[in-house]
Amino acid sequence: MMTVEELVAKAKADGASDIHLICSLPPKYRIDGDLRDMDSTVLTPDDCYGVARFLAGSQEAYDRFDREGELDAADTFAGNRCRIHVFKQQGVPSVALRLLREQIPRIDDLGLPPAVPPLIDLHKGIVLVTGETGSGKSTTLAALLDAINHKYCCHIVTLEDPVEYVYKPDKSAINQREVGKDTQSFAMGLRASLREDPNVILIGEMRDKDTIETAITAAETGHLVFATLHTGSAADSIDRIVQVFPADAQTQIRLQLSMTLQAVLTQQLVPKKHGGRALACELMIVTDAIRNLIRAGNTPQIANAVATSAAIGGQTMDQALVRLVRSGAISRETALHYAHEADYVKKNAL
Repeated sequence: MMTVEELVAKAKADGASDIHLICSLPPKYRIDGDLRDMDSTVLTPDDCYGVARFLAGSQEAYDRFDREGELDAADTFAGNRCRIHVFKQQGVPSVALRLLREQIPRIDDLGLPPAVPPLIDLHKGIVLVTGETGSGKSTTLAALLDAINHKYCCHIVTLEDPVEYVYKPDKSAINQREVGKDTQSFAMGLRASLREDPNVILIGEMRDKDTIETAITAAETGHLVFATLHTGSAADSIDRIVQVFPADAQTQIRLQLSMTLQAVLTQQLVPKKHGGRALACELMIVTDAIRNLIRAGNTPQIANAVATSAAIGGQTMDQALVRLVRSGAISRETALHYAHEADYVKKNAL
């Protein structure tokens, strides 16, 4: 089989986002959202074990993978930084490699809603970037943090699993901590970060109750917190956070969240008419009206509040899809496929 360096070089040249290595299948890569064969060579168990040992980087890391069944890391191959996930399936290692951009993009070059770049000027609160795996959350967060790095003299602490984009400090001082290597967990690293004099904190993922509680505390005490969730809308994000807590604590969490949440950006990548993918975004800027809805637990009404917030830069996912249809970037059929409310898209995507 091709070496990892050769695989990444080919994927990079062909514009792929991910590489998948699975026993008894040829190497595959994802281009414009679709998996395709890289060549016709079928991977053997020995191939897969060899790649797993190589990507583990040390016997200690490989032994941990062999014991636990998963390994997360990041490294550079063929000049391209990659996020690595090695896992067992049917007793044999499989590999998923995500190719990261070689340079952190400028926030203005990502096609985000115009109200997103000003979020870097916030001094406290929580900004969530949400969406399914592969929707560009990491890239958006990296661009936001790097914009802060180039504009403000502050201290940025990131908690990542693993570290993906590596920042080059400019006006800011930056500490990037990797879960499993520099700290035991997101929750422990986040609690420690409050003693590290940060202005800005990035949480790779708000996975559990302890992490969410500490993130809210950080925002309440004057820090700007960026974090991700795997949710499909602003309303879903609020429900996901609240439902992590027991019923008798949910009223208090809604109150705290209503006071600290500043914005929720939800992303998805959708196929363009002539190849490639377009970024569609829902953006909720938290207003007093939305704070009241969060406190009252009226999350079903949040979508309507977002839909009528165009004056401050907000938009729903369906509004974003309609705009992409009207601009000629995507087809009406694609918009309907990815829509939350198909009837709205049918009426407006003309």
